[in-house]
Amino acid sequence: MTVETNNNQNNNVPKKKINEANNFYYMTVALVMLLVSTSLVEVLPNKFGLLEYILEGFTALTFLVCLVSLRFDKNWFRFMMTLAGCWLVATIIRNLLGVQQMDLVMLGLMFSFFFGTFKSVARQILFTGSVDSNKVVGSVSLFLLLGLMWTIIYLLVMEFSPEAFTGMTAAPWVENFSRMAYFSFVTLTTLGYGDISPLSPFAQVVVYLEAIAGVFYMAIVVASLVSSSQSNQEKQNG
Repeated sequence: MTVETNNNQNNNVPKKKINEANNFYYMTVALVMLLVSTSLVEVLPNKFGLLEYILEGFTALTFLVCLVSLRFDKNWFRFMMTLAGCWLVATIIRNLLGVQQMDLVMLGLMFSFFFGTFKSVARQILFTGSVDSNKVVGSVSLFLLLGLMWTIIYLLVMEFSPEAFTGMTAAPWVENFSRMAYFSFVTLTTLGYGDISPLSPFAQVVVYLEAIAGVFYMAIVVASLVSSSQSNQEKQNG
């Protein structure tokens, strides 16, 4: 009887799963882990290209968490599944066959995936429904995704023009990811330390567009949260 009772109690204990009430918590943690993993490429010794595989593994894990977190948005789920699958195939081709041109394909697919994720998250949290902690954390995910998208744009610029930025050296995108992510978020928050600067005209345009996007993002998020909060109060009072 005691064993049966314990089994019944264990079965009744709710298991934590990714759902619409906590999905953005998991996504934010995955995005932060991806950014932290990129710094390992510069800090740890890269024996046998192991760190490159670690970064690609964290990227794949981030894709998986984003897919599971956004599976409720069926309009974008299949599209993002296709992008993630294509990225995985491109990664395998690059690593096994050594096709350097796959770098451009991988970066393009990563940008498309993060853009699709950004759009899906924005539709779920901006100017819709009531404000809760999950939506607040979702706004952090949006900010991280915005910075990551511009990071990839900068890496693509460097693939075509290695001297487009001062303070950067020509290297595979995996090695430059951490530095470009740092520059991207510094630009997004309009800090501008000056250790990395755009040199080519096209790079300069991309950089100030990100600065503009960062300013407008903060204004839009604040307006969305305030609007949703006021709507909730009006419903409660009415």
